[in-house]
Amino acid sequence: QVQLVESGGGLVQPGGSLRLSCAASRRISSFNTMGWYRQAPGKQRELVARMTDGGSRNYADSVKGRFTISRDSAKNTVYLQMNSLKPEDTAVYFCTAERTWPSTAYWGQGTQVTVSS
Repeated sequence: QVQLVESGGGLVQPGGSLRLSCAASRRISSFNTMGWYRQAPGKQRELVARMTDGGSRNYADSVKGRFTISRDSAKNTVYLQMNSLKPEDTAVYFCTAERTWPSTAYWGQGTQVTVSS
């Protein structure tokens, strides 16, 4: 079983920054994709950012230019740097680790991000 533990969430004012971390219990290089999703109250879970094992990155249009996904393979940790935060970024943020074959997805427990003045 794979454990993903998120940290770094909290309360921040609009325009502020946070960095989320996701520590994996296994080598992140063993996964095809690492990513971050979020779910706001009353809304569906949505992709925020993802990174392939080859280093390709994808972002939701709503966070492009503000959020950056990165990884530290030596620490088996994936990060989400969030800048210029807006109230609409308020959500629970989840880390994921995916393998293409066999098709497998692991999820963390989530960390709350609240953007409010």
